[in-house]
Order: sequence, then C-alpha cells, then structure tokens
Amino acid sequence: MPASAPHETLQPPAQRPLTLQDVKTLGLAALGGALEFYDFIIFVFFTSVIGQLFFPPETSEWLRQLQSFGLFAAAYLARPLGGIVMAHFGDRSGRKRMFALSVFMMAVPTLLIGCLPTYATAGYAAPLALLVLRMMQGAAVGGEVPGAWVFVSEHVPEHRVGFACGTLTSGLTFGILIGSLVATAVNKIYTPEAVRDFAWRLPFLVGGVFGFFAVFLRRWLAETPVFEEMRQRKALVQELPLKAVLRGHGLSVAVSMLLTWVLTAGIVVVILMTPTLVQKLYGIAPAQALEANSVATLSLTVGCVVFGLLADRFGAGWMLGIGTLALLAATYGLYRGVGSSPEQLVPLYALAGFCVGVVGVVPTVMVRAFPAAVRFSGLSFSYNVSYAIFGGLTPLAVTLMMKEQPLAPAHYVAGVCAMGFLVALYLLSAGRTRFASLSPS
Repeated sequence: MPASAPHETLQPPAQRPLTLQDVKTLGLAALGGALEFYDFIIFVFFTSVIGQLFFPPETSEWLRQLQSFGLFAAAYLARPLGGIVMAHFGDRSGRKRMFALSVFMMAVPTLLIGCLPTYATAGYAAPLALLVLRMMQGAAVGGEVPGAWVFVSEHVPEHRVGFACGTLTSGLTFGILIGSLVATAVNKIYTPEAVRDFAWRLPFLVGGVFGFFAVFLRRWLAETPVFEEMRQRKALVQELPLKAVLRGHGLSVAVSMLLTWVLTAGIVVVILMTPTLVQKLYGIAPAQALEANSVATLSLTVGCVVFGLLADRFGAGWMLGIGTLALLAATYGLYRGVGSSPEQLVPLYALAGFCVGVVGVVPTVMVRAFPAAVRFSGLSFSYNVSYAIFGGLTPLAVTLMMKEQPLAPAHYVAGVCAMGFLVALYLLSAGRTRFASLSPS
C-alpha cells in the first residue's frame, strides 16, 4: 500500500494469508446472499401469474401488467430507506447484527407471499398486502447488499478485498440463476392451470424456508475485526452516520453512485432485459432466450470472482477500466451478432455475461471510499439511492430509445461504460491515494 494511504498504521498486517476462517466466513456470507437474492428476484419470474391473481379480473391486460411491475418497482423504492436505517445501526451497533437481520427480514415476507390470499378471496386487501410485503423485501435487500460487502471486506486481509467482494457479488448473482432455474422447473413440471392454482406459491414457500436456514447459518459468523477494534478504542461515530457521510465524503458518494450506475446497466440491461429484447428484436424463441440467459448468468457468476481476483493482482482502477471497455465491446457483439447469426446467441451472451462480471470490482472501490466509522452508511446510501434512480429509470429509458434505434440497449450500456472508464482513469490518477486503502477508522 502507498505510504500516504490514510490511517494505514491502524491496519492489520496487510499481507497475512487468507485463513480457513476467512474462507468459511466468505462462503457463509455468499450462500446467505444467494438465498436472499433468490427470495427478492423470484417475484419477477411470476409477475404475469401474480397480476392475474391479485387484481380484479376485469382489469385490462396492459394495466394488470403495469400494476404487477409497479409492485416489483415498489421494492426498489424501499431499498434506500431500508438500507439507510440498517446502515445507521450497522455503523453504531455492529455489522453482524444487521447482517443477520437483513436475511430474516427477507425470509419472513417471502414466506408470507407464498401464503397470501388472492383477489378472489380477499379483494383489494390482497394487492395491498402484497405491496407491503414487497416493500419489506426491498428494505431487506437494501441493507443486505452493502452490508455484505462491508462485512466480508472487513474480515479478509486487505490484499484479498477484491476476491472477497467479487465472491460475495458472485453469490448474489447466483441467486438470480437459482430463481431462473426454479421458475423454469415449476413451469415445466406443472401445467399453466396448475401454476395459476397453486404452484406459483411453491418458490416463495421454499425461499422462505431457506431464508430461515440462512439466518441460522449467519449465527456462526463473528463480528468484523475492524468494527471490534473501533469499539475497543471507543472510535465509533457519535453523530448521525449519514450526516457525517454527506458533510465530509461527497466525492466518495459521487464516485460510488456513478459506479453503481455501471452495475445497474450491466445487470438490468444485459442480464434482466436482454432475454425479452432479443425475442422482440430478432424473433428468438422464449425457451432459447431463457436458456441463453441462464448460461450468461452462470458466466456472470464466474466473471465476478475472476474480476475480483484480478483487481487484487493489478488494482481495481485497472480492472474497472479494462472491464468496462470489454463490456462495451461484448454488448455490441451480442446485439449485432445475434441480429446476423441468431445461432450464436448462447456463446455471445455467455461472453457478455462474463464481462458484466466487472461489477465485482465496483464494491472493491466503494468499501475503500469511506472510513470504517461511516463505511456502512456511506456505501449503503450511495448504492441504494443510485440503484433506485438508475435501476428504475433504465428500463424506461431503453424502451423509449428503442423507438428510434433498435440497438438502443447496446448504445445505453456503451454510454454508461464510457462513463465508468472515465471513473477508472480518475482512480488511476487523482484518486489513487484516496481510494487505495481499506481504512479501519
């Protein structure tokens, strides 16, 4: 680490090896993250059925679909509030406590969604109850993602932070893959009528049960050494953590929000929207699009770990710059390639998915952007507010752009990647010292 890195004298030995306990902590954290993200994302795979069951039957199809996606979006709007509140207590009371609470807050509403009465039974109380439970899920994931990044980064040796954050992010993306596979299995095993009658509930019930299993697993995790050191030295932040973040760490917030925008472009456009877009643009069969998406998501899971390892070896700035350029090229390759050679969908999508793995570098930068006393609050505020804005507006922006330009999804990703590349240049120059160290105070 550079001699000028702030507070470096308080760090644990930077070059200690990764221990078996570190691997156990990382594995349990990633597994819990995968199960929690499965619980959050499974809703999107059954949006159509839920729209039929939780709204009046006379509702027009477009309005029903809009209302269903509104329920999905409500969870994103709840993320900043949940993340900020949980981060406040994470900086004041401990990382572990909030880390366990977030997965519990996800398991309960997931299980309850699987038990909810439908509109035919409960009338308008059914969609209202579903809205409340989705907002609870959003609040939970708002605390889970930044909390998980902080938790693992403060457990491992500093020269393994990239690997830790990449692996944790890999676990979260693996939860998306699990959701896709479970939804596919349910729709293959049961007829459409059976899915509508009862089978749609099964993924939620299973997710809730496994969520409680994740709560149990997290009881075995220990508080982070960085937080324990601050507690012993009575160095915990005394004022409102978010106030301290906004007053003294504006540049870190700005960089973190811009990098979150890169993350949303990769996940929302390339992973979540592309299966539907290639069906519309190139006439790809739904089953083929979903199969390719599963391969791409698996590639993304691997890519997060690889980019994290490379960030430890060559630096987060270098890998962010290289990764954003690779994602830009791979996205154009996907959309242009499928247009001329539809049979190349799977390999092109797999390559693009792997390049989305650059998102594994994003938390590596963000955990270094804030001192430990306000790290949870700074990261949570930046990530969740940015994700709520860009995650919510991206589908709308891409859809509107497509009216004029069929390659709009690739153009959008390219524009955001170009912005991410400029951030990488900043990290390699003016931000080299500021974002170089995982400061414990």
